[in-house]
Amino acid sequence: MNWTAVGAIYRFEMARFFRTLLQSFISPVISTSLYFVVFGAAIGSRIDEVEGVSYGAFIVPGLVMLSVITQAISNASFGIYFPKFIGTIYELLSAPISFIEIVTGYVGAAATKALFIGIVILVTASLFVPMRIEHPVAMLAFLVLTCLSFALLGFILGIWASNFEQLQLVPLLVITPLVFLGGSFYSISMLPPLWQNVALINPVVYLISGFRWSFYGLADVPVAVSLLAIAGFTALCLGAIWWIFRTGWRIRA
Repeated sequence: MNWTAVGAIYRFEMARFFRTLLQSFISPVISTSLYFVVFGAAIGSRIDEVEGVSYGAFIVPGLVMLSVITQAISNASFGIYFPKFIGTIYELLSAPISFIEIVTGYVGAAATKALFIGIVILVTASLFVPMRIEHPVAMLAFLVLTCLSFALLGFILGIWASNFEQLQLVPLLVITPLVFLGGSFYSISMLPPLWQNVALINPVVYLISGFRWSFYGLADVPVAVSLLAIAGFTALCLGAIWWIFRTGWRIRA
């Protein structure tokens, strides 16, 4: 492994993040505050508790997942799309580094940024509601795995996109609805039996369920199933990236 190359790509991507550090802080803080005002105050006044947890505290894991997933995809997709757009990706492809090192640098930086945003949102949420973390190691594991897996997905989307509109297409039309319908702001046990079964088709349900379990010990699906789901999703993304670099799809044309 050429760690010098990995480090160079990683530092370059992180430098772009730190140039807008104030925006990176303010945006998630304001967004989280608005969610608590809208959902916590307006809806929380009508829903006292969900499975023994105050509604404001119950939605914290969903808020973190919503921001982490979108940030991981956005950072990773733009990070690899921009070199492809301006043509500097060919310098990477002709350099004596493997695709593993390229992916590690870009995905590692995107996952780090998403993890940073997730921590900022957790700190912000603690100012609004009293929350507890019953399984801190599991919470960190789910957070890191989610950052990595969706950064890999974002990397794939950045390779696939041929313009800036396509870059936003999947996150806006697919990922965001899946997160909202994945139990971010409610438990799927509150749904009618038929819709509970439909909800289980949504892969985001397993991520949010496992992450919420690490906070309050509550889960819509078994924790082991959540771990298998995120591991399978990560493996699928890695396989897709291996195929992309092996065939040169969308990067050598």
